[in-house]
Amino acid sequence: MIYFDSAASTSPSQDVLDLFVKSNVNQFANPAAAHALGRDAGRELEECRKAVLSAFHVDKTHSLAFLSGATEANNLAIKGVAFSYQNRGKKLLFSASEHPSVTEPMRYLASAFGFEAIELPVDALGRVEPDTLRAYMDKNVILVSIMGVNNETGAINDLKALAKIVHEYPKAYFHSDLTQAVGKIEVPYSDIDLFSFSAHKLHGLKESGALVYKSSIRFVPLAHGGGQERGFRSGTVSLALNQCLCLAVQNSLRNPKADEAKVRPLFDALYEGLQNEPVTINSYREGSPYVLNFSLNVHRASVIMEALSQKGIYVSTTSACSTRSDHPSSTLLAMGKDMETSSNSIRVSFSTDNTLEEVHRFLEVLHQLLKEVHPR
Repeated sequence: MIYFDSAASTSPSQDVLDLFVKSNVNQFANPAAAHALGRDAGRELEECRKAVLSAFHVDKTHSLAFLSGATEANNLAIKGVAFSYQNRGKKLLFSASEHPSVTEPMRYLASAFGFEAIELPVDALGRVEPDTLRAYMDKNVILVSIMGVNNETGAINDLKALAKIVHEYPKAYFHSDLTQAVGKIEVPYSDIDLFSFSAHKLHGLKESGALVYKSSIRFVPLAHGGGQERGFRSGTVSLALNQCLCLAVQNSLRNPKADEAKVRPLFDALYEGLQNEPVTINSYREGSPYVLNFSLNVHRASVIMEALSQKGIYVSTTSACSTRSDHPSSTLLAMGKDMETSSNSIRVSFSTDNTLEEVHRFLEVLHQLLKEVHPR
């Protein structure tokens, strides 16, 4: 098996799996329970919270809400801030290449509650240029959401420069979906007011993620009930999941440069190998080495993806959250690609578990398929 779909989900590491079992056996009590076992679990939960914030070096300035993943974290950040601070203004900015868990809440706020949600254009490489953001900023903006690394192409935004522009406007907060950035690129975490991520992109477990936010920020909660997670997210908290999230974050941030050094040769080999095929490469060399996106010029991507799958090679077409494999990529369209190119892309995404031999095998099988399969 060759698994090249780590942007959709990574395999859980063995130490994370072992910790999940151990925690559920030994610390299964509800962290909100008043008895001694519950209090012990509650203390462990707070230690996890502190450890995650410390790993990001924001323990003095930020707080953290444990959630079910980046989708919930993005929704809480966007809706929670919008509802809480709408007296300051009702203008929201987001990039044209955001994940649906950002674009859909933005559009919902506009259609149902009268917010002004404005889509920021991206350049041909899929990035929001600082000058573009500056042109859209004004005193009515209360929230800007721009992702760190694009989940389809690996395009990297200059978060430090973008955050600096937002902070020139004291009523505005800067949010970033860092799902594909944590542990993969250098991130100015302390400059970002709110950021979201999921554990299962970091060799952690699904249904686990977090929103990290400046401690002064207040949200209108999306779920009401028992008041857990400082009232921002009611519901019984899983100590085991959050201990595993903590471990996954610590692992991913331990030596990101060494991890990149393992992955970069895979990206380069694939990039060079694709030069000889009838494809259009949509990613750029200086982007994240963990993601490479290309479109087929004469074959249907969904057919080639399935043929690869039959040979034990697993890639994806667009975001795993898309419901139709042949639906045009909004990211590629925003980059100026035509409908044909945007509807026919394949995403290869790596982890440190992958090898150069797997890339060579992928190129070999892809070359054969492109010769054997009838053009569309």
